[in-house]
Amino acid sequence: MELIDYVLIILKVIVGISILNVWLIQPKKNTIWRGGDATTIVEEFKVYGLSKTFCYVIGFLKVSLAILLLASIKFETLTLISTLGLATLLMGSIIMHLLVNDKLYKSFPAFLFIVMNLTIAYLTL
Repeated sequence: MELIDYVLIILKVIVGISILNVWLIQPKKNTIWRGGDATTIVEEFKVYGLSKTFCYVIGFLKVSLAILLLASIKFETLTLISTLGLATLLMGSIIMHLLVNDKLYKSFPAFLFIVMNLTIAYLTL
């Protein structure tokens, strides 16, 4: 394997595990990154004017795409769909933060993971 292959694996693991952590391990944990004054993911979606059902749909998509991204370490054909899908959903996160006039720093994690996902996509082409 070449250096670029190791870089791709590292980026995929960072993004995949981070998304799984947010949605499966810490969905009820209060963090500085949550939109508005929300303390949980469900509350954050309420701040955005979105339903609990929509929260679960987005969560399902993000978790599924994160798992596919991790699986793409072994099955490269999964890379583009998972990384571009996550980048798209993360762009939605940034848009929602902007719509509720959150401070810019709250969008930083989504922005960082978009950059990482687009880097993965670029290096895969």
